[in-house]
Amino acid sequence: MHIAIAGNIGSGKTSLTRLLSKHYGWEAHFEDVETNPYLNNFYEDMRRWSFNLQIYFLNSRFRQIVDIRKREKTVIQDRTIYEDAYIFAPNLHAMGLMPSRDFENYTSLFELMNSFLRPPDLLIYLKASVPKLVAQIQKRGREYENTIRIDYLTKLNDRYKQWIESYDIGNLLIIDVDQINFAENPADLGKIINKIDAELHGLF
Repeated sequence: MHIAIAGNIGSGKTSLTRLLSKHYGWEAHFEDVETNPYLNNFYEDMRRWSFNLQIYFLNSRFRQIVDIRKREKTVIQDRTIYEDAYIFAPNLHAMGLMPSRDFENYTSLFELMNSFLRPPDLLIYLKASVPKLVAQIQKRGREYENTIRIDYLTKLNDRYKQWIESYDIGNLLIIDVDQINFAENPADLGKIINKIDAELHGLF
């Protein structure tokens, strides 16, 4: 099976991916952050590097999915290709940080890739308010994230809301992370695991 975790920057995707991978014995596929050659440049000059960054993520995510579908074991993926295409790239375009020519090129490439894709068997969406996102971003202390603006996170959250409300290509589980602390509270993690178990029983 293919389980995927979606959510805004700082929502806790990577932490939950690690915890669920350990609990279930699933193979974890993480977002390429540490070795991404464009990320630092992007946060320094979003308009200059937005297209490069989004193409890099699109390529990386597509390769991940191809690899996941070849495997015979259950894989849990940190962030989906749909978030790149339906949230991050359109948001950059709307904010004037990705020229229309680049955005149209990007969209055309995604549509071609999407024709070969199968959606995750279960999508877990981590819903979080902007103050929660900011607190968690500050807590993890990545230097390149210090310049992320509140309005940028807010616009992303709005797009996540629209996307999740219309998500109809597979099973969906929404977790409100404002109300729990699964990274530090085993009881909160247990609540999530119970919800996942209920969803997984419906997949078999």
